Amino acid sequence: MNTNKLLFYLKTIAILEGISYLLFGITVPLKKVYGYHLPNKIVGMSHGILFIVYILLVFINSRKQNWSFKTQMFLYLASVIPFGTFIAEKKILNYEHRN
Repeated sequence: MNTNKLLFYLKTIAILEGISYLLFGITVPLKKVYGYHLPNKIVGMSHGILFIVYILLVFINSRKQNWSFKTQMFLYLASVIPFGTFIAEKKILNYEHRN
């Protein structure tokens, strides 16, 4: 597969994964305070799938583009920090796309 297309997929999933992570800020209080469990289940499942796809795409892209260990670890860690995937998408992935 074309490396530019793989990088585009990674950037897209990074944004979606970051949004799903932040949505927990809305759905967890709905669950804990008001007892609405469905939004949290939907966001939780979506986030889980997006997280796995993000990790796989980081792995695939790192192999195809020979990213340094430091870049790989930054991208992996970005997936567990709030706003991390947004920062990764802007800083690292935009830089890699230009090269």
